[in-house]
Amino acid sequence: MKIGIYGGTFNPPHLGHLAAARAAIRSLELDRLLLMPAAVPPHKELPSGSPPAGDRLAMTAKLADALLMPKTVQVSTLEMDRPGPSYTADTVETIRRQEPEAELWLLVGSDMFLSLHTWREPERILKCVSVCAFHRTQGDEAERFAAQKARLERDYGARVEMIPVPGLVEISSTRLRELLARGEGQEYLHPSVYGYILLHRLYGTHADLRHLELPELRACSYAMMKEKRVAHVQGVEEEAARLARRWGADETLARRAGILHDCTKYLDLEEQLALCGQYGVELDELERQAVKLLHSKTGACIARAVFGEPDEVYWAIFWHTTAKADMTTLEKILYVADYMEPNRDFEGVERLRALAYEDLDRALLLGVETTIQEMEERQVPIHTNTLAARDWLTAHGVTVEI
Repeated sequence: MKIGIYGGTFNPPHLGHLAAARAAIRSLELDRLLLMPAAVPPHKELPSGSPPAGDRLAMTAKLADALLMPKTVQVSTLEMDRPGPSYTADTVETIRRQEPEAELWLLVGSDMFLSLHTWREPERILKCVSVCAFHRTQGDEAERFAAQKARLERDYGARVEMIPVPGLVEISSTRLRELLARGEGQEYLHPSVYGYILLHRLYGTHADLRHLELPELRACSYAMMKEKRVAHVQGVEEEAARLARRWGADETLARRAGILHDCTKYLDLEEQLALCGQYGVELDELERQAVKLLHSKTGACIARAVFGEPDEVYWAIFWHTTAKADMTTLEKILYVADYMEPNRDFEGVERLRALAYEDLDRALLLGVETTIQEMEERQVPIHTNTLAARDWLTAHGVTVEI
């Protein structure tokens, strides 16, 4: 078992951390990687205006999720749970006791590596772990790295590996915080981390959430979901935009509906019901028990209340799961785009994709009929609005073969 330990203030975690973590997993063939935000860094005070520990932890969790390796990458609260300064010697000894048979690797950036011999009790650290140092593929630090490697091996019997990280992001946390306070710097952050910063107004950001441009809206939406859902949301946005161009709907509204349609997908039933109560959404008995039916309603509420989206976007999101009778063009577009975006892979999806650009109503009916057939086969209750959508379409002369 190989375990990597990657600590720091993560204030904020940025793309450099992401690239380094990915390189370590690959180069060291790690079985687990622990991302470990420090509670009280021993080498420097947290700058004034730094987010609370809970926010740094949440942003680090977003970064971990971005790696899409949930069985390998974990966020550890070991240092945050321990009072006082977050000394690495204490941390690695604790992990060594917890994992006595594991091969432990301490992951450090270039500056930390070059100063490691000055840390508190480096002999305790290097007795427990091997060291993996990240360095740029360009630059003049090769001699300094080699000298430090020789020092640690000579003085402490350390095992040291140096990993090049192509395209390593060159940005200090201090500089990044300054840029964020000026409304810049998002190019150094993973979108979900940037979205979290905007939603919680960290680092002096003051985004007007009700008037966001598309890149910022995407970041905020992605911050509210798991990384594995983002590809689907991106697919729905692009498909909705194409369908809007084809059928004369507002492309910008179609994009905004696509971006936000799953923003509450990962809330549990209790949270979904609470939001419905907060925003006065009336639910039937089936909806109160089926969490999968609720994210469309709560997502619509968040789209309007938090992000200031107009009624057209609200209702498109509201009906994108069940459909309903007499839908608007934008409502039809989002329902169909969600059904057949490029990441979908099921029998008949290619037929649905072709039909969507030939006859939107027939594509909608095919999606609704397919859903009804699937629910019947699984012996799962079908929502009345889905049945009403089918009946309305067939009553108006729309036909399609399943």
